[in-house]
Amino acid sequence: MDVIDSPKHGSIIYHPSILPRHRGASAINWTLIQGDKKAGFTIFWADDGLDTGPILLQRECDVAPNDTVDDLYNRFLFPEGIKAMVEAVQLIADGKAPHITQPEEGATYEGIQKKENAEISWDQSAAALHNWIRGHDKVPGAWAMIDDKMVTFYGSSLLHGSPPLGEELAIKGAAKPGLVTENGLVLFGNDGKMLLVRNLQFEDGRMIPASKYFSADKLSAIELTEEEKQMAENIKSIWKGILSNVAVIEDTTDFFKSGASSMDVVRMIEEIKQKCGELELQNEDVYMAPKFGEFIQMVVRKHRGEGKEEELVIDYVSKDVNRMTVKMPYQCFINGQFVNAEDGGTYDSINPTDGSVIAKVSLATAADVDKAVAAAKNAFEHGEWGKMNARDRGRILYRLADLMEEHQEELATIEAIDSGAVYTLALKTHIGMSVQTFRYFAGWCDKIQGSTIPINHARPNHNLTFTKKEPLGVCGIVIPWNYPLMMLAWKSAVCLAAGNTLVLKPAQVTPLTALKFAELSVKAGFPKGVINIVPGSGSTGQRLSDHPDIRKLGFTGSTPTGKQIMKSCAVSNLKKVSLELGGKSPLIIFNDCELDKAVRMGMGAVFFNKGENCIAAGRLFVEESVHDEFVRRVVEEAKKMKIGDPLDRSTDHGPQNHKGHLDKLLKYCETGVKEGATLVYGGRQVGRPGFFMEPTIFTDVEDHMFIAQEESFGPIMVISKFQDGDVDGVLERANRTEYGLASGVFTKDISKALYVSDRLEAGTVFINTYNKTDVAAPFGGFKQSGFGKDLGEEALHEYLRTKAVTVEY
Repeated sequence: MDVIDSPKHGSIIYHPSILPRHRGASAINWTLIQGDKKAGFTIFWADDGLDTGPILLQRECDVAPNDTVDDLYNRFLFPEGIKAMVEAVQLIADGKAPHITQPEEGATYEGIQKKENAEISWDQSAAALHNWIRGHDKVPGAWAMIDDKMVTFYGSSLLHGSPPLGEELAIKGAAKPGLVTENGLVLFGNDGKMLLVRNLQFEDGRMIPASKYFSADKLSAIELTEEEKQMAENIKSIWKGILSNVAVIEDTTDFFKSGASSMDVVRMIEEIKQKCGELELQNEDVYMAPKFGEFIQMVVRKHRGEGKEEELVIDYVSKDVNRMTVKMPYQCFINGQFVNAEDGGTYDSINPTDGSVIAKVSLATAADVDKAVAAAKNAFEHGEWGKMNARDRGRILYRLADLMEEHQEELATIEAIDSGAVYTLALKTHIGMSVQTFRYFAGWCDKIQGSTIPINHARPNHNLTFTKKEPLGVCGIVIPWNYPLMMLAWKSAVCLAAGNTLVLKPAQVTPLTALKFAELSVKAGFPKGVINIVPGSGSTGQRLSDHPDIRKLGFTGSTPTGKQIMKSCAVSNLKKVSLELGGKSPLIIFNDCELDKAVRMGMGAVFFNKGENCIAAGRLFVEESVHDEFVRRVVEEAKKMKIGDPLDRSTDHGPQNHKGHLDKLLKYCETGVKEGATLVYGGRQVGRPGFFMEPTIFTDVEDHMFIAQEESFGPIMVISKFQDGDVDGVLERANRTEYGLASGVFTKDISKALYVSDRLEAGTVFINTYNKTDVAAPFGGFKQSGFGKDLGEEALHEYLRTKAVTVEY
């Protein structure tokens, strides 16, 4: 290859813009200032003009809304520029380098931006203000006058949603004051939209987080102990080693004005960590306190533990029950703190065993939901959670599972007194499966990945497409009252594993384990705002459905409510939805089954968790030749069931969840009798305090009857017979429902079992078993039982989005 040596070949120049636009020395800055959607670079032949020579080659890239000069440089302009210069040299050497005359149409020239020209003009849209600030970041820095001082703005990003809470800050020339919030300084454009500025710098070079504007001058200098003085001397020697050109390091010595670079920042931080022990410093700390005296004050405050997260303050309701003292939070959990509802409203959480009040729980309002969503949005977009390594995220989920297991007896006790679940069942299933769910999805955190896809090449270039799995953002979760903690776990664990943040509304009648879970999440190390719990009424869930900043809503509950949620989610912002709704699950018992097992499993299919079970067998079809024997045996077993205090270890059947539900079940039984079904056992409220109901068995149930078509969600067995050998006939009857959550079949004939399972229209089919769910198996329904999956790998897809990236090279 010939040496490229003018005048034989001519000289080539790299310029960081797509010429002829943005000729001049500040091209990258002006790309952002003017809000260009594309950035790029040009390699051109030198001539006598300023950036006017013929073009040899150009490359371009997209400009993201919050890109800075550094982002563009590091992501594209530098790495691709090197490749392009190599390519340009090769084209010249091969004699194939083009000389494309630059058009004058669209040509612009921008001179070097100076500090005096970088003042912010406030009569612009938020996007224009953002572009001006990021285009001048880091040099020369966009500025404005605040309190008669020049203040420079750094770290701008567009901000969406409703304005956050903050303290007003008057800015000269701005029509509307800024807001100093916990995340930075919120500014307003003339279009009413917002942007957020992270850092502010004063004329003396001091830089502070914008969130600390009103408190920056309030910290008085602290007196150093002898040990701290020695630490300061050690740090001074480190500064001296780096700033060798400075004769004496004084309190006023500025690290950067003395000639230090970003590489020196890394060296200084690492030397301090090595020589001063347990100090946890970040590179940003140096930029925030560049003068030696300020830096020492900051280091000492960190060493003393100042500025650490505030200790969680919890106002418990305590009860001595089940041979332990259970401590239950009762307030809303928003942004890492337990707080009262904004209007101070509360409601009574009732113990269904005796009707007594357990606690007065905060009743969240729409305003509380808005605060929780804002906290979750900030945690996702700006907080530690969104930047966290997936494996570290998994470690936090594992830690939470360990804490839940450590507190399993307390959680099971709360579940028993708040929902009426039998303690032993709560311990094994309500809490036990919750722990398993978090452990299962913790293991998925670092295994979420995309794929590479072969596509046609755009010759002579090559193309590559790959996919990325990304979290959605803020997710709303609304859960039912039958398995309060387990339903929380089924949806929250996968949501968090995928990297989202959440706002969860527990059922109004069973909020207490969700709030205890919130306490444990803090101990596990979840950053503020990642998990938010808002107990409340249906209007609370409605606000979640309507909220424009929520990107996904997961709901378990009734079909009518699910339809309303789906409608609201579509109208608000077309948010993603997954629904696990009502069911009327058929259980088919053939005459060739193992009858003892069918009776035992059939009892569990109906009466498990007092019948408050979404996949409960809502209707049993029993083949005619074994029908009478089956009925005789289940009645016999029902009579043996012990109804009573759920904390009594020998109890089989606790109270129904709440009085309104008990009343509905009694009316359901009355309807069955009126329509002509035979009530062979139960159907009445138990004569004792609390919301207890007898296990109930109906036979002679015709297909047209109300109890044959509608879900009871209680301890009511509905039995219909079918003719011997009529497999297709019973299948047609089993599928004659708008629900399709679960189903079951009992037979020793595996061919028949598989034939039936293929034709049952349900998301889950049990063969010779029932209620056998597992964290690794997907769970969800068909038809009006909803769509989307909980549990298993498939559940991850409900909380992720797929991005396809195509590269030409």
